[in-house]
Amino acid sequence: MSSSRIVVTGIGATTPIGGTAPDSWSALLAGESGARSLEHDWVATYELPVTFAASARVPAETVLARPEAKRLDPSSQYALVAAREAWADAGTPEVEPERLGVDFATGIGGLWTLLDGWDTLREKGPRRVMPMSVPMLMPNAPAAAISMHLEARAYARTVASACASSTESIVNAVEHIRLGLADVVIAGGTESVIHPITLAAFASMQALSRRNDDPAHASRPYSIDRDGFVMGEGAAALVLETEEHARARGARIYAVVAGGSVTADSYHITAPEPEGLGASRAVRQALEQADASVDDVTHINAHATSTPTGDIAEYKALLSVFGDRVHEIPVSATKASTGHLLGGTGALEAVFTVLALHNRLAPPTINITEQDPEIPLRVGEAVELGDGDHVAISNSFGFGGHNAVAAFRSV
Repeated sequence: MSSSRIVVTGIGATTPIGGTAPDSWSALLAGESGARSLEHDWVATYELPVTFAASARVPAETVLARPEAKRLDPSSQYALVAAREAWADAGTPEVEPERLGVDFATGIGGLWTLLDGWDTLREKGPRRVMPMSVPMLMPNAPAAAISMHLEARAYARTVASACASSTESIVNAVEHIRLGLADVVIAGGTESVIHPITLAAFASMQALSRRNDDPAHASRPYSIDRDGFVMGEGAAALVLETEEHARARGARIYAVVAGGSVTADSYHITAPEPEGLGASRAVRQALEQADASVDDVTHINAHATSTPTGDIAEYKALLSVFGDRVHEIPVSATKASTGHLLGGTGALEAVFTVLALHNRLAPPTINITEQDPEIPLRVGEAVELGDGDHVAISNSFGFGGHNAVAAFRSV
């Protein structure tokens, strides 16, 4: 296995706070929220208990050509938009198709295509069901769309591990490059499931915030009155390659993907292990792979979904790894601004972590009303990271007990 450093040379994102990675980063620094009241008729039709979400700020069909968009589920549309941006940002690397790979994740897949097709079948009969329904709804469709667009023939792989999915894809991409399977990989994740069934289901399990009267302030990680997450949608992508390959072509390098780890709680299908044991193992293993100590870490992008149990479990995991020093490390809980992109959230937060290192600035966490005294992290205002070497981690934890952590180094 190669020991070459793996670097990030391109980023792309389409999110609830911006149609591109730079726009999303600027909005994040400005303290904007992507949560808004939903204006769809179905909100009233189904009397949904939660009437808001963090929808993508720029609809993908306004970016893609119409014939292209019609053949893709919204989740694949967002994936393609983010991947194209990342590829262009990387300078459209010249690489043999057989040496270009795709690691792209989703937590759920083409839900809109599936359920729209079911409605069509019930209301209009089988002859009216679209022949492209299955290719559009399958969870590997985003990876396939990116692979075909970029002519990536080394491989195209899909991970589905709930909200840990796209961080796991980044970890896998690093491993695949080190194994020699590809010279360049585009990695990331996508999700578009702001749909009546998911809103109803998440609300039924008491996972969503119910602040219908104040969507912009609903996602409030670490606040003592947090009451659930805000569903988001969108996609993010990163172009990864060996440092030698990047420097040989004169590419800009944002950061180094220094390590990563994937673990399992084996505890409960939805609840996190209360002491964060699986999460803490993932952090430790990611740092070990990065050849970094706990004292090297200067920034954490936390999973921090704004749920009463999830936020405290992650804090316990971090405390067990870093000890009291965790209270000094600048932490960003960016779901306060973007909502929770489920399978796409890890990739987006990896982009934010990379930009934090690149710009030497930990982004702010909005909406902290009164910080929970049981989670005394250094969170809130943006923090200048300063000169010197920096190590940052990005955490993602998903239903099923999936834990994934990526570690990054500054350049």
